Amino acid sequence: MLGLRARAAAQLPCPSPSPTRFARLTPLAALSALAPLASAPPPPRARAPSPASLSATARWGGTMRPGGTGTNFRPTTRVFCAAAGSAQREGKELLVQHLLVGEKDVRLLVDLEKSIIAGGADLSDLAVEHSLCPSKENGGMLGWVRKGQMVPEFEEAAFGAPLNKVVRCKTKFGWHLLQVLAERDQCVLQDIDPEELHTKMQDPSFLEEAQLIDVREPDEVAKASLPGFKVLPLRQFGTWGPVMTDEFNPQKDTYVLCHHGMRSMQVAKWLQSQGFKKVYNVTGGIHAYAVKADSSVPTY
Repeated sequence: MLGLRARAAAQLPCPSPSPTRFARLTPLAALSALAPLASAPPPPRARAPSPASLSATARWGGTMRPGGTGTNFRPTTRVFCAAAGSAQREGKELLVQHLLVGEKDVRLLVDLEKSIIAGGADLSDLAVEHSLCPSKENGGMLGWVRKGQMVPEFEEAAFGAPLNKVVRCKTKFGWHLLQVLAERDQCVLQDIDPEELHTKMQDPSFLEEAQLIDVREPDEVAKASLPGFKVLPLRQFGTWGPVMTDEFNPQKDTYVLCHHGMRSMQVAKWLQSQGFKKVYNVTGGIHAYAVKADSSVPTY
């Protein structure tokens, strides 16, 4: 509903080093409010974990109930918060939840804000009941967002808001109450050419330090394979997907390989959303590797 800018990239959540329930969130269809390119169906509504379950870098910083007193019964487009400073969040992603009401529903906006600040109401509960955004199905959760994915007014408010403090802003869609729950460094998703990967694989230390994942099916691997890659068939994603952060180190460089490259790109983006800091998709898959980098690898 908020709309993507033309340069917006598909967002995939990178969790903090200590996985939480939010670390397992997949892109939301409700994120059409921010990212209309997202097409996955919305997952079951996720509730915020307790502060103790988060790492120091992604901790809520205390209770989920925002502090502050008083409201303005004639809100303007100005954000009512002590801005954390957008410049300080360059290269960051924010975990954001919000609710949206119509442009004429100023009284409702104020009443909802008062119920949070003075009455201890939860923004996610209010979003389910009152929000006009499709994200209401997930308690107003928009997931992890970065600069360039949101309309300017919402972006300015989100990147200037202190953690956990509910702030308001106005966009062309109406009035928003939003809350930044956590922040983290942006993940890096890159393509790597087969020739470059081939060069790296000649170094024994690379095979020891990098995490290499082949998402092809066993019959494909039987036809052609590369040394050092762990086979995790995409059809069995439901089995290995949920435990990726248990078996692999999100801090290490991770390379994903498939046949022609499309499936590995999907998996690479998913890994990125799970907090893997640097994920590389082998461009063109093993077919391109065989054609461009190593003719001893069979093609099929």
